[in-house]
Amino acid sequence: MAKVLILTGDAAESLEVMYPYQRLLEEGYEVDIAAPSKKKLQFVVHDFVPEFDTYTEKLGYTWDADLAFADVDPSQYVAVVVPGGRAPEYIRNDEDFKRIVNQFFDDTKPVAQLCHAPLALAAAGVLRGRRTAAYPALAPDVEAAGAEFVDGDAVVDGVMVSARAWPDHPSWMREFIRVLRERAPAGAPQAAGVA
Repeated sequence: MAKVLILTGDAAESLEVMYPYQRLLEEGYEVDIAAPSKKKLQFVVHDFVPEFDTYTEKLGYTWDADLAFADVDPSQYVAVVVPGGRAPEYIRNDEDFKRIVNQFFDDTKPVAQLCHAPLALAAAGVLRGRRTAAYPALAPDVEAAGAEFVDGDAVVDGVMVSARAWPDHPSWMREFIRVLRERAPAGAPQAAGVA
């Protein structure tokens, strides 16, 4: 079975980890979650409230990381997902995170990323010359990384698919699944009795 990697950490946005995780399992991929260390991660919930200039943050789900960044062999995976939340602010400083991300881009494997993930991808040096969506407040960061900010719900640049935040999930994952099916089909066997 083809495997997809999710790169995240504490304070990742709950929906931005769990939606792609479950959607990829549903599609027939095996999914591993990697973080700076193998431990129970604490995700958060970002929400929007009237008359508040930015999002709010509350504690969300907890989830076990399957492996540490240092233990990741990118050749074992057909694609990578980088969720948003606050995790990208600090995982971008991890040299193994940068190693992993660069390998996916060097090998032209599908990459899904959204919200604050461009902060981490910029630190890995992979955004220059690309078009990407991001949480709109990150437009200056995207441009400083040498990329073009696009205010869109499913921006496809080669095999990279990006979006602004969790409200874009349906469009974002629809495009990412399309890219995956073309580049790295799940190859999961059909269930017995299913035509």
